[in-house]
Amino acid sequence: MSGSREATELDHDGGRAPSDGAWKAQRPAAEALYGTMRLIRRFEERCIELVRSGDIASGIHPCIGQEGVAAGMCAALRPDDALLSNHRGHGHFLARGSDPGRFLAELTGRVGGIDRGRAGSFHPSDLSAGIWGASGTVGHGAAIATGLGWALARDGDRIAVSVFGDGAVTQGALLESFNLAALWRVPVVFVCENNGYATTLPAEAAIAGSVVGRAAAFGIPGSTVDGQDPEVVYEAMAAAVDRARSGGGPSLVEFTTYRYEGHHTFERRMRLAYRDEAEVARWRERDPLAIQAARVPPPLREAIDAEIEEVLDAAVRFALESPRPDPADAFDHLYATPVRLRAGVSHA
Repeated sequence: MSGSREATELDHDGGRAPSDGAWKAQRPAAEALYGTMRLIRRFEERCIELVRSGDIASGIHPCIGQEGVAAGMCAALRPDDALLSNHRGHGHFLARGSDPGRFLAELTGRVGGIDRGRAGSFHPSDLSAGIWGASGTVGHGAAIATGLGWALARDGDRIAVSVFGDGAVTQGALLESFNLAALWRVPVVFVCENNGYATTLPAEAAIAGSVVGRAAAFGIPGSTVDGQDPEVVYEAMAAAVDRARSGGGPSLVEFTTYRYEGHHTFERRMRLAYRDEAEVARWRERDPLAIQAARVPPPLREAIDAEIEEVLDAAVRFALESPRPDPADAFDHLYATPVRLRAGVSHA
């Protein structure tokens, strides 16, 4: 499907249409999208190496295979827009501009991390990159994004984005968010990264009806878009963003994509068998990184690749050289004001 066709589907509720395609003039260069995607792919591969070495103790939910969604989606946002990520969100952070070294330090639990090593891979936030958090509980970031979008609309034209997977579309919190966003015409874009599986459960075995049909029930326009092509992702996302920014209210974009790795790195030990090799091979034929690489001249692509390796080498050094947290500071930053202990109770 073409991005332009999908973009037109966002007007079906009779609300205000995107403003004359002004976003098209801001289309990112092919090499910029490729660079973002290559950074995400190699970052995730480095993370897997650090999981194996024990430097990332928690493991990660790799987004390898879904880089096209992160790159195209985030290219359509302004730096001051707000994004709520999820448990498979490393690509979102990097595409929004999080520092790779500080982000990797976060994943390794070091004080040099974007959240001082307290959030890890599951719950990070980076306000400097416009990411207001990542919810480990499936679908609940949508409620935060809806409230945030409502607040942003009170002062200016910033918009909010909530990113979730297909496993979230039957969650009550998500549907409640659709309801409020529609009632209040909140400038929020709901993004579903449908990679076909909720952990090991196939989407077709878990979802009655369709993803976009859920939004339609609340009068929210939606579209299903090829998530493997970052330029198609950008067009669809930019149209939805423009609609929200111009007062048209919420919309939903479902990106069909695929993760090449397991749900979590623990699968490498457990060897779960819920996908056959032929299915994975079919999706690898449309590797989003390869699709975008074909649009960049080989000499430029090689230069980008080399630069990214240097960036990631430095990121790994920074992360592993950053100090570990002091246990004495464990209770810092938990409350807005210090906890007052009762008389006779010691800190020990």
